[in-house]
Amino acid sequence: MRRRATTIERTYALARERFAELGVETGEALERLGEVAISMQCWQGDDVRGFEGVGGNELGGGLAVTGSYKGRARTSEELRMDFEQALRLIPGKHRFALHASYGEFGRREVDRDAIGSEHFQGWIEWAKTLGLGLDFNPTFFSHRLAESGFTLAHRDDGVRGFWVEHGRRCREIGAAMGRALGTPCVTNLWIPDGWKDTTADRQGPRERLIDSLDAIYRKTITARWNVDCVEGKLFGLGSESYVVGSQEFYLGYAITRKKHVCLDTGHYHPTESVADKITAVMPWVPGVLLHVSRGIRWDSDHVVTLGDELVGLASELVRGGYVGSGRLHLGLDYFDASINRVAAWVIGARSLMKALLVALLEPTKKLRELEAEADLTGRLAWMEAVKGLPWGAVWDWHCERQGVMGEGYWLGEIRRYERDVLARRG
Repeated sequence: MRRRATTIERTYALARERFAELGVETGEALERLGEVAISMQCWQGDDVRGFEGVGGNELGGGLAVTGSYKGRARTSEELRMDFEQALRLIPGKHRFALHASYGEFGRREVDRDAIGSEHFQGWIEWAKTLGLGLDFNPTFFSHRLAESGFTLAHRDDGVRGFWVEHGRRCREIGAAMGRALGTPCVTNLWIPDGWKDTTADRQGPRERLIDSLDAIYRKTITARWNVDCVEGKLFGLGSESYVVGSQEFYLGYAITRKKHVCLDTGHYHPTESVADKITAVMPWVPGVLLHVSRGIRWDSDHVVTLGDELVGLASELVRGGYVGSGRLHLGLDYFDASINRVAAWVIGARSLMKALLVALLEPTKKLRELEAEADLTGRLAWMEAVKGLPWGAVWDWHCERQGVMGEGYWLGEIRRYERDVLARRG
């Protein structure tokens, strides 16, 4: 007996025909989307607290988490459980990004200049079981030796040496993760160093930071297992007037030292276009890590939602041929404790994937032909026309084929998980 086509299947068939009229093959777009791996941030699940027994400070480094929604993960086991629930509601195979403060240290107090891959073996085995890749971040905040607001740019040789050793060990941990999982680990370095008020010396801290970074990266580690990346910042709480590791600083460092550079969509002035930066930066560096966030009035780290800015960013990635090139790494970077934390992962990841799908379904060839012919009227008209194309039906079909709940359905599963698991955590 012939199977009756579902509503999703029928609407997808109509959408496929509509896109075909414009020269776009939906099957090809979905195949490319299925190959995209988003690195999802561990710190969304527990409000950036980590599992250390040392440090002695509350969340610092210019970072702040707002909200107190029930069900925060308190252990690595709970964090893994929550993320697995999120993965069931996100189509595709993805990655997990860890901070160094999320090691499993047992009852021992292991300071950050003494951590090793053995403290992340549980995470590696978990990722191997699920077929996930892991990414890594040194933790240069929420520690007694970061109270001054300075780490790698600190005036004191001893403090600076402590953080240099931490950075060195984190690269080794990243390489161990990449080697064990068979996929390169992106080890991304960000520091909070800066001044709250006007400084008399901008040069000195930056020269010290260069020396510290060179010491961290002195040992050669194959990019087969570990990809070194540096991330700049606009400003933070306590560094409003001066940030040592600015975007310009790290771009220069990445170019001269052949490192990947991280562009965080929340680390720029509100009027800047991060989409415009992609093709400006890519010719000069080995690759780019894109931290996708939603800054409101600056780097407020709201959950990523589907909007014009996100679609514009995705379009630039697709038009430039960077998706699937091996030079682009996509990650989420926000932490919202005002809503269900598992839902925050799901909403952000699905929003980024939907934006990529919209971009993959764009009749780019037609738009470029019009532009080459200087038909600016036609280009603008077509760019507006494609906004109303039935990409949502293609997305629903993608979720169906991936065995993931579609829009309007997955929230019920989140509600069940909250009732049965999160609410019982007190």
